Amino acid sequence: MAQHHLATPLAKDDIKKLRIGDLVYITGTIYAARDAAHKRMDECLDKNMPLPADLTGQIIYYVGPSPAKPGQAIGSAGPTTSGRMDAYTPRLLRLGLAGMIGKGNRSRQVMDAIRENTCVYLAATGGAGALIAQCIKKYTVLAWPELGTEAFAAMEVENFPVTVVADCWGGDLYEEGQKAYRSI
Repeated sequence: MAQHHLATPLAKDDIKKLRIGDLVYITGTIYAARDAAHKRMDECLDKNMPLPADLTGQIIYYVGPSPAKPGQAIGSAGPTTSGRMDAYTPRLLRLGLAGMIGKGNRSRQVMDAIRENTCVYLAATGGAGALIAQCIKKYTVLAWPELGTEAFAAMEVENFPVTVVADCWGGDLYEEGQKAYRSI
């Protein structure tokens, strides 16, 4: 398992270097969007309207942060369950989204789309939202502020720690991790 320091937007060559289990530190802009924002993005695409940001080479973090304390950019920012975005993800990957950050397994359709579009699925550590928030230097709502913590936002991050759980080569860390226990 290797360590990588990557800056957004990601290039396909960056993604091709990643393998399940690798530790990645991300610096740059990542986007925050959960269920409601994904539904709105899908509606925009259905109506041929522009998305709030160009997602080419970008990463979406499935997060609904808590309010920031005075002097902080953001409150606790732990990952949410990724499967709730599975209905929208293949379409976004086809449009150029490079990766997602969340937690939990993905559907077969998403795993296939990751491979077919040379993308990556990364996991942030659940339960460590306060620590993760220390890597977020700025949080700016870009669209749908009425959605509150589910609004579409840009986050400036520095050395944001994640683990590769699905790579563009078909690797699935959740599946590989379970194999050792199946033989017991």
